Amino acid sequence: MKWYADQPARLARQVVADLVAVAWVWAWVVVALAAGDAVRGLRAPGDRLVAAGRGLSDTFGDAAGNARDVPLVGGRLGAALDKGRDAGTTLSDAGTTQVEAVETTALWLTVALIAVPVAFLLVTWLPLRLRFARRAGALRRLRDQGRVDLLALRALNGLSLRDLAVFPEDPTEGWRRQDPEVVEALAGRLLRAGGVRP
Repeated sequence: MKWYADQPARLARQVVADLVAVAWVWAWVVVALAAGDAVRGLRAPGDRLVAAGRGLSDTFGDAAGNARDVPLVGGRLGAALDKGRDAGTTLSDAGTTQVEAVETTALWLTVALIAVPVAFLLVTWLPLRLRFARRAGALRRLRDQGRVDLLALRALNGLSLRDLAVFPEDPTEGWRRQDPEVVEALAGRLLRAGGVRP
């Protein structure tokens, strides 16, 4: 395969297109990471809920442990304080659930903001580049093997009528007679159209 054309103008357009494609991917990666970080900023309330729940649970747990040492009412007082510890655990679990939801949303938003533009690029830009590379590589191989007659025949079948109309006489007749000038001219036009130096 031949990735870039031999003609300077076409080569410059291909290089610019490739750089734009790389910049496109880079820009979307930057946007996606920034969006993911912005969404992760929403986890602060969940983190505070987790911390508050753990603090509440620890406080009520310590109080329940100490209350059990009180004679006569310690058992019932400890049981009542255990309910406060359970409320702290519930609060902490709610905060953890919120943090996990925010993290999952941030992850999938980041993935989507990278995957969709990259998929668009792979559907539009990459097939064009691959088609050029395969065609230019095949044309170069035929040129290097000296198969000028085959290139001229392909030019008769593949070039536009406008490109064929520049010949002073019918290029088909010149190809049939194996006129070296016509065969070379046809092959050269096809090679230049494919981005390969004749």
